[in-house]
Amino acid sequence: MVSDALEVGYRHVDTAQMYGNEEGVGAALAKSGLARDDVYVTTKLNNNRHEKQVAKDSLRASLDRLGLDRVDLFLIHWPLPTRYDGDYVSTWEALLELREEGLTTSVGVSNFQPDHLDRIVEATGVAPVVNQIEVHPYFGNEAARAATRRHGAEVQVWSPLGQGGGELDDPVVAEVAQRHGKTPAQVLLRWAVDRGDIVFPRSLRKQRLVENFDVFDFELSADEVAAIAGLDKGEAGRQGPNPSTFDWIPS
Repeated sequence: MVSDALEVGYRHVDTAQMYGNEEGVGAALAKSGLARDDVYVTTKLNNNRHEKQVAKDSLRASLDRLGLDRVDLFLIHWPLPTRYDGDYVSTWEALLELREEGLTTSVGVSNFQPDHLDRIVEATGVAPVVNQIEVHPYFGNEAARAATRRHGAEVQVWSPLGQGGGELDDPVVAEVAQRHGKTPAQVLLRWAVDRGDIVFPRSLRKQRLVENFDVFDFELSADEVAAIAGLDKGEAGRQGPNPSTFDWIPS
């Protein structure tokens, strides 16, 4: 899948220790023949590796699996506020140290709520470069988006097409898609782009990879962006775990 994506033209590969595919990503990168600086590689800290030294050692292990001497971005995958005595600040400090050591160019977080962001910035004086969060039309996650931007960080969107929640079949999305001669998936990706978010589409089929990449030849109007944003169901639209209570630790 990664080889196909690189062939199509994608240049940002987002992986994670939790996904168990870093070796495959590394193999695809090596096979691609692309220069290292032409590809942006992100990986994320697993939930069972939050202790400071364990977190630091885990990135070195990720680099071995990826076949790289550094990643471009290393993220805390989940804050886990009910685990590790609620201490995700020391985990953030570990990432800052890894950045200083040159093992990652940038550091950020994923699934952080506004209070989580406020706490790490207050404790360290350093904001993440990104917060990767669930955002799609049925769950705008606006409080987390606003808090991320308030700290000068970029919003990265996961699950931009939802997770089978119905956005792709929504009449509002369908009408916009028909107007532009695009698919509903392309409209949802363009919606994220037009709102200034960094978007991560995922597919196991090359045809869909090509389709998802073909979103740069049109723009949505302000009214269309607003209409799709109006589909937001608030917390009822969330399809992934709630970061304030999510506490899963892999065995």
